[in-house]
Amino acid sequence: MTKTFKAIQAIQIQDDLDIDLRDIGEESLSEGNVTVDISYSTINYKDGLALLGNQGRVMRTIPMIPGIDFSGKVVRSEHNDFNIGDEVILTGWGLGESHTGGLSQKARVNGDWLVKLPKELSLKDAMSIGTAGFTAMLCVMELESNGVKPSNDQILVTGAGGGVGSIAVSILSHLGFEVVASTRRSEIHDYLQELGASSIIDSETFDSVSRPLMPELWGGVIDTVGGNVLGALIPSVKYWGCIASCGNAGGINFSSNVLPFILRGIKLQGVESVYASIENRKIAWDRLAKSLSKSKLNEVTNIVGISEVFNIAEQILEGKVKGRTVVDVNNF
Repeated sequence: MTKTFKAIQAIQIQDDLDIDLRDIGEESLSEGNVTVDISYSTINYKDGLALLGNQGRVMRTIPMIPGIDFSGKVVRSEHNDFNIGDEVILTGWGLGESHTGGLSQKARVNGDWLVKLPKELSLKDAMSIGTAGFTAMLCVMELESNGVKPSNDQILVTGAGGGVGSIAVSILSHLGFEVVASTRRSEIHDYLQELGASSIIDSETFDSVSRPLMPELWGGVIDTVGGNVLGALIPSVKYWGCIASCGNAGGINFSSNVLPFILRGIKLQGVESVYASIENRKIAWDRLAKSLSKSKLNEVTNIVGISEVFNIAEQILEGKVKGRTVVDVNNF
């Protein structure tokens, strides 16, 4: 008898998409040269869309196991860089979209996508960071590569209560930046200050902008929101400042003007984490392992069992979740 394991799986039943926790076999996994026993996954905004019915067409093929990241232990390998027992992390590469994902007790993947777990981190820590934290570090690296330093004065983080925003606040504070956190949620002000925010502003500040150029405020920005918020903050970025743009929870369209770019020399840098190079992945994970305290990781993390992911998905899409949600796939 084929041994089965638990996974969230989306299947098509006539005209309906049915997504549920099921017992499946390895024949339901995508092809790959490394098999991993998964310990933890997470729920990100993209996972929330997938779990509530493929909104936004996150899952590109059906059947599919959602979940865009995981951490676990190698149990089978035909890849030269990985051996049985290695602890590994995977984020992106189409996981949960075109390749069966992390909301499962097993995964089979291309070994070229994997990063070995840094010795400073546990498997749970890795998913407390997850895709969100990895993206946050890529944003920080972009700011640094564009000349943004702690001496550049205030750094703005929009959507600071979310997964990317929370970890961005923590990383920037650790690196010595003065961090201003933007959120509409007054109930999480204390939480953001504990993570290292020096001050907090209401996102309504960015609901509109009256002039093409505004007083200089931000030496750099990590924007997780997009939409009108992004358009409204551009005129307040300082000379030679940089905006690292990585999210669109506020919409994919924004309105701005060229003056901040041609008169102040600011930069708008997109950050893409799904297909980031393995070299940048290793650098980012090494820095994350050294830049985040375990106590701050615990502050941003909530752990749930795999059967709870549907409720969490609804809360994430409604903007009611703060920080990171880690899924223990072996706890129901």
